[in-house]
Amino acid sequence: MQIIKNNASVCKTTRMIIEGFFPNFFWTPCVVHTLNLALKNICALNNVEGNDVVYGECSWIIKHIDDVSFIKNLIMNHFMRLAIFNPFSHLQLLSIVDTRFAYAIVMMKRFKFLKPLLQSMVISEEWSSYKANDMGKAQAVKKFVLNDV
Repeated sequence: MQIIKNNASVCKTTRMIIEGFFPNFFWTPCVVHTLNLALKNICALNNVEGNDVVYGECSWIIKHIDDVSFIKNLIMNHFMRLAIFNPFSHLQLLSIVDTRFAYAIVMMKRFKFLKPLLQSMVISEEWSSYKANDMGKAQAVKKFVLNDV
């Protein structure tokens, strides 16, 4: 028999207790959870001194995740911007807790799907005419969304 759990320390303790009573039970860490931790560690290691050579190629992952999170938060956390966004899409920009597996992948996939709608939104009259105290952020969103790269 096999038990598959995430890698939390409480699960490791449970594993030792179960294997003590039932030596034919085997514990296997959850592959999805393990891969999520690996991606998180690879991206985090880019900021550690001396690891730029090895992990520098992955730095774009964190930059794009941060950019998409910024756009999502700017729209979702502001009533007027959300009101401008809603007519352009029947779907929402997802707000997934970053402790869930692949939150960044799910958020980026939704963003890619909604990008044409976001482009229409940022070139609309409503977006351009809305005056707020953080127009610099709105302009940054427009620049990022319209960027083909």
